[in-house]
Amino acid sequence: MLKNFFSLIAAILAAIFRTKPPVKVPHPRPKPTVPKGPPVPGSKAPAWLAIAITIVAAFEGLSTKAYKDPVGVTTICYGITKYDRPVKMGDRYSKEECVQFLKEDLIKYKQMVDRCIKVELPPHRTAAMVSFVYNVGQGNLCKSSVARKLNAGDVKGGCDALLLYNKAKGKKLKGLERRRVAERELCLRND
Repeated sequence: MLKNFFSLIAAILAAIFRTKPPVKVPHPRPKPTVPKGPPVPGSKAPAWLAIAITIVAAFEGLSTKAYKDPVGVTTICYGITKYDRPVKMGDRYSKEECVQFLKEDLIKYKQMVDRCIKVELPPHRTAAMVSFVYNVGQGNLCKSSVARKLNAGDVKGGCDALLLYNKAKGKKLKGLERRRVAERELCLRND
């Protein structure tokens, strides 16, 4: 199982950093823009972004056509919903477009994290917070014990608090439990 996970991560990273242009589509779609972020020496993307792409893509999964998620929200690509960009049933995107949308959206979610968390975060902790906000939304982070504890300097307490967010519409979901454990592990790292 671990071997499959690493194979999935390798495939996602290969798709993200591939240099060939995205496939052209015949009908109009939102045009992806190249995200701007602070450069990391020897890297094409900030370290937190590469880590966040990996974890978000692994937990959201890829669907190139729109579907209803477990709580009935229309979703496409790597968890894109109407909160990110217009999505309706029948929509389709290429894998390359989905990867580009994910990069763009994670930059926006990082800005949301920055509004809630006022202390400096190392790349792995930043990626954990971006993944968390991508899943639960900015408002839930800002008013959470996660933000309150991290802002107070209680890293372990803030990271442990991620584990409380394992429900959707009041129902515990195994996928959310696994995601929160992975985010907590990233959050506890100091690099």
